[in-house]
Amino acid sequence: MSIESGDIVRAAEVSQYIFVIVTAASAGTQRSSSEPLWRALWVFRFASVGYAAFRLAFVDGDEYSQPDWAWVVIAVMAAWTIGTTIAYARPDRRSPPLLTADLAVTVVLLLSTTALQYPSGTMHGALPVTATWMAGPVLAWAIRYGRRAGAIVGLIVACCDFELLRGAALSSALNGAVLLLLAGWIVGHLARLAAQVETERQHAIEIEAASRERERLARGIHDSVLQVLALVQRRGAEAGGAAAELGRLAGQQEAALRALMGEGWAGHRETGEADLRQLVQPAQTDRVTVSVPAQPVLLEKTAAAELTAAMRAALDNVQQHCGEQARAWVLVEDESDLIRITIRDDGPGIPDGRLAEAAAAGRFGISHSISGRLRDLGGSAVISSIVGEGTEVELRLPRTASIPVAATPGTA
Repeated sequence: MSIESGDIVRAAEVSQYIFVIVTAASAGTQRSSSEPLWRALWVFRFASVGYAAFRLAFVDGDEYSQPDWAWVVIAVMAAWTIGTTIAYARPDRRSPPLLTADLAVTVVLLLSTTALQYPSGTMHGALPVTATWMAGPVLAWAIRYGRRAGAIVGLIVACCDFELLRGAALSSALNGAVLLLLAGWIVGHLARLAAQVETERQHAIEIEAASRERERLARGIHDSVLQVLALVQRRGAEAGGAAAELGRLAGQQEAALRALMGEGWAGHRETGEADLRQLVQPAQTDRVTVSVPAQPVLLEKTAAAELTAAMRAALDNVQQHCGEQARAWVLVEDESDLIRITIRDDGPGIPDGRLAEAAAAGRFGISHSISGRLRDLGGSAVISSIVGEGTEVELRLPRTASIPVAATPGTA
């Protein structure tokens, strides 16, 4: 067999690599998961064992000085393929130790070619005893850990393959190395894209589920709360006096709820940044002192609105539970990795167990309006209180926190 025919053999190797890559790409696109990539790898490895056996039996048999031992290597390849297929079937087993063992076994079987073939075998275009099977761990590392890991493992296997082909033409030796590197890089890239698509799909499912639930709640609010508020507004206006003021407030709440239902329930989000100071400073009154940094406190608009809403909820609690004469102080701090808003009052404080009792009774002012908002933003709310000495609410929002896919209705 001439060197030119050896290049043709390398073309067959190219075809198998292209086959597994195209198969993995189409499967990953259809299912949006890395699982189809693993199944494509299993098909490739079994097909490669068959291809190696075919070459030993009908193509490269004359180039082997130890054909019987070559068949033993083929048997080991088949057994290892079955074992790794079973092991890789469970995601929790796709760990570095197993992947490293896969690489080690493949390299040992690949290098066994030097003891099984005649020295002139590679010059005649004979493939290593493993044939294309040696690409298995490259693709496995790429699927599990991405294109960089795939390229590194591909380079390791390519160096071993290059060592075996030193006597062959340089172009033929380089073909295998380049193909292994490209296979590791491309399949790793496909695996990363599949993971990104899967994440986006999950987000879309969550948004759809949240929208349906919000629509259900909106219908319930329309059929109950809004009707009651409209009735209170109408009866208050008819009664006059103090009742008229209650009717006016009920009308404002009805309008606010209708606005929430009409605009906020679809997961609307504003984009861009807002200066948190401009949202917080209007809360200052003769009983509320607001202190902000001298420099702008820039934050994504939805997050800034949610953080401000949590602050206002805390101030509403001060007014409701401490009386209109209670004083409150708001401090905004802009740290390198954290935005902190502290609300402190001089009220009577919160008795032990009162917050748990309120939540159990269905009063969610703190658990939902304050803590819930910060939790959805990826931050936290810390409430500390001493009876007789007031309450302090500390809102913490890390700058690396994730912003919710769908904002709380009406805050954007």
